[in-house]
Amino acid sequence: MNMNSGKTAIVTGASSGIGRASAEALVRAGFTVFGTSRRKANGPDGVTMLICDVTDGEAVAALVSTVLAQTGRIDLLVNNAGVGLLGGAEESSVAQVQALFDVNLFGVIRMTNAVLPSMRRRGEGRIINIGSVLGLVPAPYSAYYSAVKHALEGYSESLDHEVRAFNIRVSVIEPAFVRTVFDQNGIAPDSLLREYDRARAGLEALLRDVMPVADRPEVVAQVVVKAATDANPRRRYTAGKAARQVSLLRRFAPAGIFDKSLRKQFRLPV
Repeated sequence: MNMNSGKTAIVTGASSGIGRASAEALVRAGFTVFGTSRRKANGPDGVTMLICDVTDGEAVAALVSTVLAQTGRIDLLVNNAGVGLLGGAEESSVAQVQALFDVNLFGVIRMTNAVLPSMRRRGEGRIINIGSVLGLVPAPYSAYYSAVKHALEGYSESLDHEVRAFNIRVSVIEPAFVRTVFDQNGIAPDSLLREYDRARAGLEALLRDVMPVADRPEVVAQVVVKAATDANPRRRYTAGKAARQVSLLRRFAPAGIFDKSLRKQFRLPV
């Protein structure tokens, strides 16, 4: 256990999965950590849990005010709160897609806008956004989840350029499949079509095969700590062996070969 660094971190969605593991790892790294959840929840040892719905601007402002009142500083924001959505693109209503973006993208923007003024005044800060390899490689039956993660990539890189003058850095963590993420935070399309039943069954079979051997949340948490403490943080960090492999293949494999490999993995005709 490290000595307390005197630095304060906020981790959204800290009651389970990547958020919980990241909060625990940051406590061990010496941060004073505040975790959030939409409803009252028990957090890891050493983490102060607060209720905050990232889709509610007033709740976000109240959260940041509470943390500043208690510690006087916010050194790190980890935007982890989010939901998953897998299914055919035409199986989700526009309202459902808007709700997905409200949590996964606009929730990040609300939290970031709330902490930036205090970071700018102090002249330092880190913002870490939990993205996905789907922000690099869109996959079948993840059109909207991929879209929101692509948007997060663009937002994060642009923001990093803008706030670097204030000694604030923004990084994106890009994991692949992580155990429990889709099981706990996934939602089903709201307009299921029988034409996709066969493909849906194949996707569910793929998840049943992949999830038991997927990376544990602690693998991602280690990368969060690295991004939070690196002297020269990168804009992007892959997390886990599978994510690194996908990133390399996307960059160097011929497009046709990559396309066939992806379709084969998702059990689609090549």
